[in-house]
Amino acid sequence: MISNIKNLFRIKELRNRVFFSLLIVIVYRIGSHIPIAGVDQTALDNLFGQGGFFGFVDLFSGGSLRRFSIFALGIIPYINASIIMQLLTVVTPQLKEMMEEGELGRKKVQQYTRYLAIVLAFLQALAMSAGFRSILSPDTSFSVFMFTSVFSLVAGTSLVMWLGELITERGIGNGASIIIFVGIISMIPSYILSTYSLVLGGASIVSVVFLLLIFCAVIVGIIIVQEGQRKIPVQYTKRIVGRKEHGGQNTYIPLRINQGGVIPIIFASSVLAFPATLAQFISPLRFLSDWFNPGGALYMLFFAGLIFFFTYFYTAITFNPVELADNIKKYGGFIVGVRPGRATADYLEKIISRLTLVGAVFLSIIAITPMLAANITNVTSFIGLGGTALLIMVGVAIDLMKQIETHFVTRQYDGMLE
Repeated sequence: MISNIKNLFRIKELRNRVFFSLLIVIVYRIGSHIPIAGVDQTALDNLFGQGGFFGFVDLFSGGSLRRFSIFALGIIPYINASIIMQLLTVVTPQLKEMMEEGELGRKKVQQYTRYLAIVLAFLQALAMSAGFRSILSPDTSFSVFMFTSVFSLVAGTSLVMWLGELITERGIGNGASIIIFVGIISMIPSYILSTYSLVLGGASIVSVVFLLLIFCAVIVGIIIVQEGQRKIPVQYTKRIVGRKEHGGQNTYIPLRINQGGVIPIIFASSVLAFPATLAQFISPLRFLSDWFNPGGALYMLFFAGLIFFFTYFYTAITFNPVELADNIKKYGGFIVGVRPGRATADYLEKIISRLTLVGAVFLSIIAITPMLAANITNVTSFIGLGGTALLIMVGVAIDLMKQIETHFVTRQYDGMLE
């Protein structure tokens, strides 16, 4: 570990990428503290003190929403647009063909993703600005606030998208993931301070230690399952093309245990957040706040059910066993012990169904365990840092380390060639 850190600063290109990413992160954190004028901050703090949906979104914006800054929407519209475009690419033949055109086609899809993110940001900014009408300062005009708020939020989202793409192109890691990661990390000190206040108020230290141990166990479980794979052995027959012999090698198909990643949890959280959001602004629906209160039994039941649904749904639209079986047969390959063609597709579908079940159970446990631990220990200061945040943090950290190791390996090969 220490040697890797030393090598990190010895390689000039890698060092420049790391420093550039840090610079962009600093710019992002500065922007998250620039508030939009016209809001009563005390009333806003009281609103976020209720937790629920607003606390969930505030976690991924790094506290920007609580301050109602220009980056209050954060990278969420872009993430939602990316997920939507990913799903549309699977079900829409035109977009699928565009993705298969190569780099030019991928750039077109990326541009459509940006446009969709702006549209989503505009709609979310309208809803958020209208919903925050009750916490405006007495001397603020609602029409002026709507204009300045919507314009600032959409512009802030556009700037965050650009910052994320800069990190991806010239920095280290995936820009959008790094921004979410930084936002989550920035909230941890406030959780620690809240926990310290609870201890001073009489909370049991044993309960706090037990909760931290649960979080550590969840992180270890995430690492094990995220890196877990089912390797399907594939053997290719020898083919003679001209005077050259091709094939005759053994390889494998790596099928991840958690095919959906964090996407099923994000979808499930968004669906459950919708009724809670309505309850915040529509008085007759206030009872929904109790039903869908994070940490409640009914909420966790719905949460687990939706995670199962979206895990199977996402896997079904992103993994095509028939197409994979045809590609294996096309290149003269076969799974050991399975006949090529339809039998291979059935075998792959059976394997992926079992893996999807394991992945859905894993995601449900990861999402619910922190809530159960908070209810058991009565230490609710870390309830915002749930399974979704932990899964994102661990996933981004693992991907970042893999990219750094890739740079190390590339540097070693370049040195050997020189």
